[in-house]
Amino acid sequence: MSSPQLDLFAIAAPYGWMGDVATFLHTPLEPWLKTLSQNYTTLYAQQATHTQRQAWEDSYQVMQTALEAAAQRPSSKAWTLVFEYELPREGGRRPDLVILAEGQVLVLEFKQKPRATSSDRDQAVAYARDLADYHRGCRDRPVIPILVPTRGQGEPPGADTPLVLYPENIPSYLQSLPTGKPDIDPEAWVQADYAPLPTVIQAARQIFQHEPLPDIKRARSARIPEVMDYLHQLAAQAAAKQERHLVLVTGVPGAGKTLVGLQFVHQYPGQTHDERDEGASAVFLSGNGPLIQVLQYALKSKVFVQSIRNFYIQHQVRRQTAPAEHIIVFDEAQRAWDAERMAEKYGIESAAAGAVLTIAERIPDWCIVLGLIGEGQEIHVGEEEGTEQWNAAIASVTEGGSTWQVHCSPEQASHFTALPDEQIQANDRFNLTTSLRSHRAKDLQTWVAHLLDGELEAAAALMPRLQADGFSAYLTRDLAQAKAYCRDRYAGETAKRYGLMASSRARNLADYGLPNDYLATRRVKPGPWYIDPPDSPLSCCALDSAVTEFGCQGLELDFPVVGWGNDLLWEGGRWISRGRQKNVADPRRLRLNSYRVLLTRGRDGFVVFVPSEAGMEATAEALMITGLLPLES
Repeated sequence: MSSPQLDLFAIAAPYGWMGDVATFLHTPLEPWLKTLSQNYTTLYAQQATHTQRQAWEDSYQVMQTALEAAAQRPSSKAWTLVFEYELPREGGRRPDLVILAEGQVLVLEFKQKPRATSSDRDQAVAYARDLADYHRGCRDRPVIPILVPTRGQGEPPGADTPLVLYPENIPSYLQSLPTGKPDIDPEAWVQADYAPLPTVIQAARQIFQHEPLPDIKRARSARIPEVMDYLHQLAAQAAAKQERHLVLVTGVPGAGKTLVGLQFVHQYPGQTHDERDEGASAVFLSGNGPLIQVLQYALKSKVFVQSIRNFYIQHQVRRQTAPAEHIIVFDEAQRAWDAERMAEKYGIESAAAGAVLTIAERIPDWCIVLGLIGEGQEIHVGEEEGTEQWNAAIASVTEGGSTWQVHCSPEQASHFTALPDEQIQANDRFNLTTSLRSHRAKDLQTWVAHLLDGELEAAAALMPRLQADGFSAYLTRDLAQAKAYCRDRYAGETAKRYGLMASSRARNLADYGLPNDYLATRRVKPGPWYIDPPDSPLSCCALDSAVTEFGCQGLELDFPVVGWGNDLLWEGGRWISRGRQKNVADPRRLRLNSYRVLLTRGRDGFVVFVPSEAGMEATAEALMITGLLPLES
């Protein structure tokens, strides 16, 4: 029978069992298992499986033996053991054991195997990384990931991350830990705030439900709060002085541009999101169809995010009318089509930027147009003009005497020759250079740039830093192996998303089981694909459907499997694209940008799949030079 102390801990506890080492050593298996099972049932409203109970029993036996030996160190008896601690807001992710030991946090993951696999190692590192980054109780404390293959034996393999310890090695490791640091208060630790980095979908839900976004150090360092303050002050000024402003915010993939736009629209005073209310003050527009569908599916609303196509048709094609909103956010503004493409699709005789500003000119009194521009992400026909078309648009609307002011980064400011300098506000705050997508892997964008620029050795020099930050990057020639890795790494983690991605122009991938052809990708429903739970046949986690660069731009997965096809090959020391595209000035540039998009979708990492065929050997070798690790069987 469990002690009163354990019964108290079992009430609505965010863990399976917690107590000090002395208590654990004097707790028999059956009472310990009973407490774990009761807490598990309370947390998840279901009984633990037989397999789960076997794993718990295995870890119990390992730690009883290890701690019995380690208890020769007197201070160890006061250490706290937290079994099955649930990471808040993480869909049931639970490290097997956290040890709070004299000012340090040990994160142990047990695997009933003779040796560690890649997926086991990466899972252990990710637990420690997320606790170190997002758990207030771990702030300024060492957080050490440890992987324990309980069926193995032998010497520990050095000081790699994670530290791999066989059961027989645990006692000596615990006895070697530094001493003298103050003990960590266990109750305060398990109740400490945990603010994980949200996906764009999770963040949109929080904004929509009027919940505060997590106060994350990297978001502050990325200057997003600074940009938001500036936009709110600018809106108040524009309304008071009846001014017109164009704001261009550029940024690397995953830098939070979409979140800036969503927050600006949703938090503007007087904004409404009732579908029956036509008095909205701001609107979020995008030409990214999959992003629109995913956000509308997640938010169960078609008011929060709307299609730029409908905006053109309503206010420029059918009738030349003024929108009701004073604030227009144009997401993925690098996808603004040139005049030829706009004429072909809508019969509008100007580029997209000119159409948006022409419509905004009709808004009475004042307006703000916020364009969110992804760097190096032009992937569509008609997207090659870039910022120059915004300068042409400003020149067009100011010819009639209207006064506009432009706010942008210094790099963008050089394109605006149509305005005098006093009407251009250039500041670095408008260029978001820090990716928030891939946790701590801030060097990912640079690694991808080196890779696509053909600077393979420079990319290789960066890869150890990415790996040290807990970002996993692999290469495989076996698609089944990549799928097995994903399923194994994220087993039981229902909030995690992994799936297949590939370039739309790669013609050989479908033959190897990666369905990136037009008909197959057309059947994908973006909302369920990104959002439905792993057991849904429509979910990306089913690993039987794929999205292309067009289906993932502006979106993300925890771990994508990226198919590298025959549309971009390494030949003669550079990347070659031989395919032709109608009405495209530089097809190679679009191919490079497509792979830039694909390689920057992962939060935890990615695995690149290169088919095993003769024409792909040099490409696979080039990718390996950049530091990608071979995925183990």
